[in-house]
Amino acid sequence: MYAAALHILGSHSDADDATQETFVRAYKGLPTFDGRADFFTWLYRITVNTALNSLRGGKRGAALSERGGAEAAHVGGRPEALGQKVPDPAQKAQQGSEIARVLEAVAELSPSLRVTLVLATIEELPHKQIAEILEIPEGTVAWRVNEARRLLRQRLSATEQLSAARK
Repeated sequence: MYAAALHILGSHSDADDATQETFVRAYKGLPTFDGRADFFTWLYRITVNTALNSLRGGKRGAALSERGGAEAAHVGGRPEALGQKVPDPAQKAQQGSEIARVLEAVAELSPSLRVTLVLATIEELPHKQIAEILEIPEGTVAWRVNEARRLLRQRLSATEQLSAARK
């Protein structure tokens, strides 16, 4: 729940707040849980709605790029702890720059495209489960994921061209 909130909101403190609010809402809503959906799906739906409400409310949830959203890219842990090669400082700087560009492009997506993309690519949930969480048809999930990827490719390509033109 925390990782999903972090990837939607881009800030550890906002993700902490959203996760806490998710569990409070879930606890209060337990008597109304009817079992039509899987418990995990129901809890995820609460998480996504809480994070989206935070984004819409404007009280928190600034764009990922405004919050140093690289925090969101490191939820998986340290590379050496995951058995991965630790990059040298030059590689690390290059990766940081690339991550910032991607997060900035993701932050520019509409909330519905961003959430769908996060659930599909980062959380690696199947389209069927995303459809249940967001209460939309599976076809809409597939369209949103493809549209988000298309827009990201377009925006990242434009930034690369702009960067190349400056050199």
